[in-house]
Amino acid sequence: MSVYSFSEEMVAIEISQPGEPDVLTPVKIPIPVLEAGEILLKVAAAGVNRPDVLQRRGYYPPPIGASDIPGLEISGTVVAVDPSVTHYAVGDQVCALVAGGGYAEYCKVHESNALPIPKSYSLVEAAALPETFFTVWVNLFQRGKLKAGEAVLIHGGTSGIGTTATLLAKAFDAYVITTVGSEEKRQASLALGADVAINYKTEDFVEKTYHATNGRGADVIVDLIAGDYVAKNFQAAATEGRIIQIGVQSGKAKELDLMPLLKKRLTITGSTLRSRCVEDKANIARELREKVWPLLVQGKIKPQIFKTFPLNQASEAHALMESSEHIGKIMLVV
Repeated sequence: MSVYSFSEEMVAIEISQPGEPDVLTPVKIPIPVLEAGEILLKVAAAGVNRPDVLQRRGYYPPPIGASDIPGLEISGTVVAVDPSVTHYAVGDQVCALVAGGGYAEYCKVHESNALPIPKSYSLVEAAALPETFFTVWVNLFQRGKLKAGEAVLIHGGTSGIGTTATLLAKAFDAYVITTVGSEEKRQASLALGADVAINYKTEDFVEKTYHATNGRGADVIVDLIAGDYVAKNFQAAATEGRIIQIGVQSGKAKELDLMPLLKKRLTITGSTLRSRCVEDKANIARELREKVWPLLVQGKIKPQIFKTFPLNQASEAHALMESSEHIGKIMLVV
């Protein structure tokens, strides 16, 4: 069932060539054609994330078969469904994790990778959920196996990932330590629920982590940074600690001494989400709907939205992302 002709065009944001934010260009392209199990959304909002910036710079190409339009999370109204779809109908409002194509007026997604809008949430708020909540759930809970009472060190505590990780870790009764880059961000992280927020520009996060945990170290570390943080994470981790690498913003590991890895019996794991298959993402979506969506509905956690931009100002949104001045999510509104 459809409410428009698939031959119609839509406005989308194209990466004209790898480069600075000004390479993001509004263009007109065909509306996506649905395949088995897919739904088409009239997009209301899309999240801006670090992988979008990496793609724009030419470092993170979309998976084979995915749209080359950036954008990994959206919300909107279902306007068409493939005949095999069973969970959603035209008129339903959902948010969804996509492998690309979010910076557009319309975007398609497999129905199993979409989730209902939590009660009382706006479409903009809902669009801030999929990318960071999927990522944090996979890494902090599935791979990191964070348990109540454990200490977690979250680098980039006021980023989209960092704020989400803080909210979820506190909701499941962990002790939360974050690193941030200013006093304003330290206060924001504490207000969000962090037990300790460390200004990495003026304080040694290894020393402060040991002090906060009475000399034990962090049971779980979530790192977006890499670079010289990799060696420092080995130092800050507790015995039998788990280190989850989900970003490499500072590049390759430097001067890495593996002895702490051996002595502490550390586990290091890493992952990316975008290239995982539809079935994997569907399993994550089911766990989120069961274990996290009730917390959203009850108001116990809520995504932090810093600023919204119109779709045609995607370049300005990317410039803000790269400035690292934001606290929480940056959103595009269609």
